[in-house]
Amino acid sequence: MAPKKQAGPGAGQAAPRLRSTDIARLAGVSVSAVSLAINGRPGLSEATRKRILDVADELNWRPHRAASALKGASSDVVGIVIARPARTLGVEPFFAHFLSGLQSSLSGQGISTQLLIVEDTEAQTAVYRRWAAEHRVDGLVLLDLEVDDPRPQLVADLGIPAVTLGSHGNPMPLTSVWVDDHAAMVGILQYLSSLGHRHIGHVSGITSFQHTQRRLQAIQDVHTSLGTEVDSIPTDFSDAQGAEATRRLLGADPRCTAIVYDSDVMAIAGLGVATEMGVSVPSDVSLVSFDDSVLTTMAHPPVTALTRDTFALGTLTATELLRVMSDGPNDPQATQAPTPRLVVRGSTAAPPAERGPHADDALEGR
Repeated sequence: MAPKKQAGPGAGQAAPRLRSTDIARLAGVSVSAVSLAINGRPGLSEATRKRILDVADELNWRPHRAASALKGASSDVVGIVIARPARTLGVEPFFAHFLSGLQSSLSGQGISTQLLIVEDTEAQTAVYRRWAAEHRVDGLVLLDLEVDDPRPQLVADLGIPAVTLGSHGNPMPLTSVWVDDHAAMVGILQYLSSLGHRHIGHVSGITSFQHTQRRLQAIQDVHTSLGTEVDSIPTDFSDAQGAEATRRLLGADPRCTAIVYDSDVMAIAGLGVATEMGVSVPSDVSLVSFDDSVLTTMAHPPVTALTRDTFALGTLTATELLRVMSDGPNDPQATQAPTPRLVVRGSTAAPPAERGPHADDALEGR
């Protein structure tokens, strides 16, 4: 039997918010019975549960999130807290593709994501503590792990199911999804060395990040065997700092014959600087991006880059997080995502000293 509709509010008055007590009264049950029905818990007959759910559905009622959280109910939210300048994230294709893949998998389970951008790691830890106290999220994704990062142990101690992206694959307090940045950087250097490049510039990201350190370590591990000299300049991943680093590298004497960028945004900014300075790409300098996106394919010339399915990386992270949320945070595991592969495009060639007298004509004609 459908509940009687309540009289509407007077003119200019907002409709009062329905509460669980209202649902209980209309369904002729106790408030505790409403809680059992809404949260799918045992203790009710199927007829009583259906009556309660029918009333809730007809009135389009759902329990208040804050009240449900205080009672330990699921919030159906996964939290992500990023400590990077918002202006760099706004133009970063990697995050857009990763978050799309993550949310596409979570949405199938009725779970949304809550993204918060803060200033530093200290602010991140404060958010994690507050969310844990308020039962605000059911899980967390930790990005941009730093050297000696306190966050994985803190989150483990707080008991929030979580997955980290970008760890080194070694045992950690939390389950992780990781990419072998070391092998990927080695692949770039081997390729450039095979073309004949010996003096290489590197526009790196934030050096406190673990994945940046692994790339820098790769440079140290192979530069002697490859006979290369690499000059690394740290940045905040922004196009502005990427452009400034490129000016420094192209203005140096002797000038490097190839530059590796830790992001596609910085690579495109570097390509613009080279054009502005009259340095031909790839005749005078070769450019390689550690990340691939539509930016690198639409540039002129298109930029050689490490490519991967970032959307799939997001779905893999979501799959691991859903498993942890279901099974509990015990026995953390490390899942390796596929290593990015190098796609050669028009921004790389042998350095001028390695090319014959008609090499530039061949480059222009390709």
